[in-house]
Amino acid sequence: MYAPERQQEILRIAQESGRVDVLSLAEEFQVTAETVRRDLKALDRAGLLRRVHGGAIPVGRLGFEPDLAERDAVAADEKDRIAQAALAELPADGGNVIVDAGTTTARLAAAVPVDATLTVVTHALPVAARLADHPGIALHLVGGRVRHRTRAAVDAWALGSYAEINADVVFLATNGFSPDNGLTTPDLAEAAVKRAVIRAARRVVLLADSGKFGQEHFARFGDLTEVDLLITDTGLSPDDARSIESRGTEVVRA
Repeated sequence: MYAPERQQEILRIAQESGRVDVLSLAEEFQVTAETVRRDLKALDRAGLLRRVHGGAIPVGRLGFEPDLAERDAVAADEKDRIAQAALAELPADGGNVIVDAGTTTARLAAAVPVDATLTVVTHALPVAARLADHPGIALHLVGGRVRHRTRAAVDAWALGSYAEINADVVFLATNGFSPDNGLTTPDLAEAAVKRAVIRAARRVVLLADSGKFGQEHFARFGDLTEVDLLITDTGLSPDDARSIESRGTEVVRA
């Protein structure tokens, strides 16, 4: 069976079952797990499947939102490179930042040097946990109802807190981005908080791996024109990067 035929069959199975896993596909098609991973990557790049830990799900599965562990395992190397590149965007000592909820922003938090001197505001428990032991960081944890899937505070308390903040920069996360469809996420409450953090910062830095390019989710919370800098990986093609930059957003491909 040729690769395009195998990929078409994988897509059919995913659409019928709601999910496929690497080991089962390798056994069914009598190929290596690495071959299956290449197939899933190709289908993900084509926007037909979304890769998750151990397999993939069909794009457009209504109401589905992978949990934090599954999302963190997707594009892990790319997210680490993005996080390292984002360190250069931290303000000078004494500056203040907002760190949005997301797996890539959490990796940024983990990469912040222990001797950094900053004021950090976040509504994301994973981000706060990674910065709580930094003696030079004045950490402010925004409260609210915590969503179990993202470990992020949402609703009125969070929105009210961000309405009172003027930050130098926000490190923003998203589930999907594109020049035409803007910035999207599956949950309306999360989208409202993301809109609030955009308004609360003078500079918006979006951290998003290239697999999210072209993805569209239920709740739209902004436009790429509101983003000053997009830090992504080299999976975003030069043509797509130029298309984004033509609308006023700087792009770094880490």
